Amino acid sequence: MKAPSVGPVEAALLAQLAPAVVATVHWLPGGGALRVLEAGAGPTVVLLHGRGGAASQWFTYLTVLARSHRVLAVDLPGFGMSSTPEGPLATGEDAAAFFTAPIEALLSQLAPGPVAVVGHSLGGLVALELALRGRVPVERLALVDAMGLGPEMARKARLFFRAGPERLARSLGPWAWAQLMPPPPTPLGERLGALEYELHTRPGASPDAARAFNRLVPVAGPVFHRAEKLDAITAPVLLVWGEHEDTLPVSIAEQAARRLPQARLLRLDAGHSPHQERPERVLPELKAFLAAPQEH
Repeated sequence: MKAPSVGPVEAALLAQLAPAVVATVHWLPGGGALRVLEAGAGPTVVLLHGRGGAASQWFTYLTVLARSHRVLAVDLPGFGMSSTPEGPLATGEDAAAFFTAPIEALLSQLAPGPVAVVGHSLGGLVALELALRGRVPVERLALVDAMGLGPEMARKARLFFRAGPERLARSLGPWAWAQLMPPPPTPLGERLGALEYELHTRPGASPDAARAFNRLVPVAGPVFHRAEKLDAITAPVLLVWGEHEDTLPVSIAEQAARRLPQARLLRLDAGHSPHQERPERVLPELKAFLAAPQEH
């Protein structure tokens, strides 16, 4: 398999962010490597993207949050420029560990102190797992249309994931892909759409990452979730959800807000990616959440 490489859209974006944002690859003790985009100084905030994405999709957030924080945006295992860990993928628990354990190992190297974690979709599940496993001191969680909070997922979304977004993007081409997955109708949205298409069609995509994701999301039945454990998370949680979400219904967020000891739900006029569709709403809320004094 050809090794993943940075495409022209992402390369131009990273060049624009430099030197404020530095891209590095960190080798892990157990094997494999993760790419990190780092910026700023201060309390650490970790940004985790969704399935098929990369750390670079947080480019709107990186420089803004870096004014008051040390920001670490990480390519999840098997996506972007990160490699995949070795290990079994027989169960949903295996798959959750596949994505989470390398992030734990990375943060033990780069950020052993308390961290805030912001995760979207699959990245939200990883953020949740980090908090529940307790090996990383997570002091705040922001979960954006996150997996892992409940067993529901729309059948249309399950079939889309099982068909393989990477295969679909390559087959459809950029114009048809944009009709299937329309980006926000703004200049920023156009850049995000071009980046998403490039990431999905990048040579060297990991089949193991897709296999792991499919363990989390079966075609039928409950998707992998931790609803029964949410009351164990004592850290403050900000739930950000799109009212027009067509993958994970907003009812999941409503139920999670009732189960989590310290949670607030922000509902927005958006779909599955409100942080990309409505950054002018999400960024101020996220900054305020990260800056709020910790309750004891």
